[in-house]
Amino acid sequence: MKIILKEDIHNLGYKDDVVEVKDGYGRNYLIPQGKAVIATPSALKVLAENQRQRAHKLAQLKADAEAAAAALKDVALTIGAKTSSTGTIFGSVGALQVAEALEKLGHNVDRKIIVIKDTVKEVGNYTALIKFHKEVSVEIPFEVVSE
Repeated sequence: MKIILKEDIHNLGYKDDVVEVKDGYGRNYLIPQGKAVIATPSALKVLAENQRQRAHKLAQLKADAEAAAAALKDVALTIGAKTSSTGTIFGSVGALQVAEALEKLGHNVDRKIIVIKDTVKEVGNYTALIKFHKEVSVEIPFEVVSE
């Protein structure tokens, strides 16, 4: 089933993308939650017209995303966590802790756009990917240390 996404969905697509999903996923989750609509010919025409009218606004959003990514290009974070004597963290370090560490440095980043590929449960060096725009992302190295 082809659908038009109304918002960004991780591992599926970005807002206004036309994607192919299984019928059950589309009908039972995406459409009732308001995250997508069925890609009928009339809905596709409306989407094309809306994208044409928003082209200037989207260019400005991309420029803002590039500026934010450039500001974070050379940032390296150190995040403290409570650990055992072997270096294992009690709990884990996630996007929330990375967002808080960035906020302490003066960068306001929404935690929902931060992606950490591996589970952070030990002291060490890791990388977080911040997706500002579907074409603009930046990798932030961070180190987890024992408090």
